Amino acid sequence: MTTQKKGGQMPATTPQSDNRNLPAVRLAVPEAALREVGLDMSAWKVLTETIFPSAKTPEGVLMAVRYCQARGLDIMRRPVHVVPMWSAKLQRNVETVWPGISEVQTTAARTGQWAGMEPPVFGPEKTKTFKGRVKVNDQWTDAEATVTYSEWCQVTVYRVVKDTRCPFTETVFWEETYSRAGGAKSELPTDMWIKRPKGQLVKCAKAASLRAAFPEEADYTAEEMEGKTLESGNGPIREAVVIDVEASRSEKQSEAVDTQTQPPVSEEEMAKGAVIDNEVEELVAKLVTRTVRAGAWTAADEYARAHFTGEHLKYAKRELALAKSQAEKAKVAA
Repeated sequence: MTTQKKGGQMPATTPQSDNRNLPAVRLAVPEAALREVGLDMSAWKVLTETIFPSAKTPEGVLMAVRYCQARGLDIMRRPVHVVPMWSAKLQRNVETVWPGISEVQTTAARTGQWAGMEPPVFGPEKTKTFKGRVKVNDQWTDAEATVTYSEWCQVTVYRVVKDTRCPFTETVFWEETYSRAGGAKSELPTDMWIKRPKGQLVKCAKAASLRAAFPEEADYTAEEMEGKTLESGNGPIREAVVIDVEASRSEKQSEAVDTQTQPPVSEEEMAKGAVIDNEVEELVAKLVTRTVRAGAWTAADEYARAHFTGEHLKYAKRELALAKSQAEKAKVAA
């Protein structure tokens, strides 16, 4: 693997070395992608095998790395999680990246206005048997689980507002909040909600109260999103970083030429493409603007693969290729 020499200069590499996949790691990734985020093979091995052992795609781990870098967080402390969610559109699981409850609490504390949190208050306990289908060894299997849980949990968070300690109280209900194994059509809880029905509910109640107290800082958490159904345009989920688990590898194989090497696409060729809705056009336009400003074309390509599939992915890649071509021409002209 290429190492950096003293003085900050990187030794010359051949095109073949840029395309090599790192050996002996659970999730292989091109060396160029690791260099872009400042990682080496040893760090990548720790991330994929220890920090995110359940992640199914390298894109999921890379997006978690970029989230932490953007917010100045130590990824080795696992402030974010790669979370599986059910895609109603794709009828399969996709990976998303969300902060953990500890990260949301840390963000609130850094404002200097967090003034404490009351112990959780629980509602009456209930025992219920849940049934559903889960995937075992790639086969759908009928299963059931009996869980005893608190019907609701209430948490109060305090924030100092104009020198006054103000309470923000939220109540969450177990049956509305728990994560489901097997998608929306299954009522079976995930393993964690079966093993820790009260602990998981407390985390979600804390997150809801922190969002009420710090709406400009707090986000939805991994504990709340795991096992949920991904619905386009439905609240905060549309803002998630989404990686299509099953399509990721097949798309990479079928599109051997990436954004960096694609020839410029003419306006006429672009017009022949499928009709793209306004929401996707807006998202792609924002991506292109950020990419042109930062010059991070490889990162943009990974971002597009993470957010789009099918015709929407092709459209995003065409827009990026065209923008890169125009940027290079402008650079030469200058």
